[in-house]
Amino acid sequence: MPAVVSRQYYRPGAATAFAVPPACVRTRSFRASVDTVECVPAFGQERTLLWPQRFSLAHRHTDRETMSGSTRRGFIASTAALGGAALIGSPATAEVTSKEGARESPVILPGDARYEDLVLRRTSERFFPRPELFRLPTTTEQVLHAVDGAMQAGKRVTVRSGGHCYENFVGDGAEVIIDLSAMRQVTFDRHRNAFMIEPGASLWTVFERLYLGWGVTIPGGQCGGVAAGGHIQGGGYGALSRQFGSVVDYLYAVEVVVVDRSGRARVVVATREPGDKNRDLWWAHTGGGGGNFGVVTRYWMRTPGAPGNDPARLLPKPPAETLGATIAWSWRDVTEESFHRLLRNYGEWHERNSAPDADQLLSDYLAEVTDGVPGTITVQPPHRLPWLAGVKAGSLDQAEESGMFKAKAAYLRKRFTDEQIGTAYTYLTSTDHDNERAVLLLVSYGGKVNTVAPDATAMPQRDSLMKAIYTVTWTDPNSEQANLDWIRRWYSAMYQDTGGVPVPNSANDGSYINYPDIDATDPQWNRSGVPWHALYYKGNYRKLQQVKLRWDPRDVFHHAMSIKLPPTDLPCQGPSEAVPATCTALRSPRPCG
Repeated sequence: MPAVVSRQYYRPGAATAFAVPPACVRTRSFRASVDTVECVPAFGQERTLLWPQRFSLAHRHTDRETMSGSTRRGFIASTAALGGAALIGSPATAEVTSKEGARESPVILPGDARYEDLVLRRTSERFFPRPELFRLPTTTEQVLHAVDGAMQAGKRVTVRSGGHCYENFVGDGAEVIIDLSAMRQVTFDRHRNAFMIEPGASLWTVFERLYLGWGVTIPGGQCGGVAAGGHIQGGGYGALSRQFGSVVDYLYAVEVVVVDRSGRARVVVATREPGDKNRDLWWAHTGGGGGNFGVVTRYWMRTPGAPGNDPARLLPKPPAETLGATIAWSWRDVTEESFHRLLRNYGEWHERNSAPDADQLLSDYLAEVTDGVPGTITVQPPHRLPWLAGVKAGSLDQAEESGMFKAKAAYLRKRFTDEQIGTAYTYLTSTDHDNERAVLLLVSYGGKVNTVAPDATAMPQRDSLMKAIYTVTWTDPNSEQANLDWIRRWYSAMYQDTGGVPVPNSANDGSYINYPDIDATDPQWNRSGVPWHALYYKGNYRKLQQVKLRWDPRDVFHHAMSIKLPPTDLPCQGPSEAVPATCTALRSPRPCG
């Protein structure tokens, strides 16, 4: 019978806590950062489940930022941070045009032994992307040529970096897939005085190179196999986000291959500098999500307002070490009353401790979360690890992240209501559907994240306390529909008062675009009358549409939940939005995309 495990990490003297519920809960924190909790089902083999810290407080990209499991059903709350090392990068040109004779990227066709490996290079085993060909560029110029080639041939092109997307956005209808996994440099660019990260670099590579090279990091997620490409442009969060904010709060510039109205591909660099004519494209990549505007080939990261040119001072320094502890509950000892108490304790702790610079000792946190919850087992007493070692110990590898699964998510502005806790308990302990693995994950959020205005970046959720992630995993392809139906019913029941989805209100704040859920577009499951994009982008969607119109007017880059071109009668925004004054909204047909 699975157990609930809780684990927490923090920097001595300034801890943040996480909570844990029944079945298998874990929590962890880095200073005023994060936590982790997990619960697993109340039936099955007799066993205690220990989850290494597998979720981060500031994660995520159309890449899977979390996919932990245990056995059967469970509740989990977690987070993590990671580190990084380096080279010196050369500055990028603001605009690059195609050059005759430039070396092309490898073209992988069906029949090539490498093709099947590329088909399988993804974490969701529900989907099998089989394009006419894969392109594997190693440079921006090669990406430019690949996009140009697809445009000239009239082929639909999609892009993949880490392959962690929750939905089939890369494979659906793709004729050419540009796989960016070979573009994984992490360097310091002295010309831009910022750290350059290529989209194929995994988060573990980013953390390791930044930390070992300069003693700095970004507050990214803890699934080490997730790539920077989708993670950053979707918002990005991790175990250090309560202390340092979202990853996109450090985005200085982005290099993107875009396609203009004539069908010509070109390379554009956009920065956060107020006078940059391309600043709207930078803004769209601070939470707009992948597959919307073009192909990102480089990111540059630097703390806003950081003075000087010493790289060691241009991004945050992580804590020197982590402190962790793990506690657990056996389902045999978990009653509906104690389950309610545990989740109330966890949620109320976050309501009291989610202000910027929250400072709570680990022992106080554990005492508050477990208060009145019988059967607490100390699985792992407090222990310390150097920061990078702690991050590695808690990082998921590709094999651990992979499987057939469905995930849904939501932002919480308040703890779950007692009715929602009761619903979670009912679904996690019910026997009407034999889940192989189902998890409710609560991730600590807030803190420094909530000091940024909702419209300062494309990611508008800036006053939440937690993220909730619901997942179900299976191994038999024939059980897919049954598992999809089950998690859809559960999620719908959790938000029954708002039409089956977390409509932004005093308690909920929509969802996170790096955890896309195509059900939000389906009126059978979204009965709220609120469009899916209002759940993910809220009031920022209209501006994102104008950016789309300017930089991808042919809608070359699109998927089931991409930013849609605005209707032709939508008024133009003013010069401050960096949208051309003409703004004629010519809706070209999609001859090449």
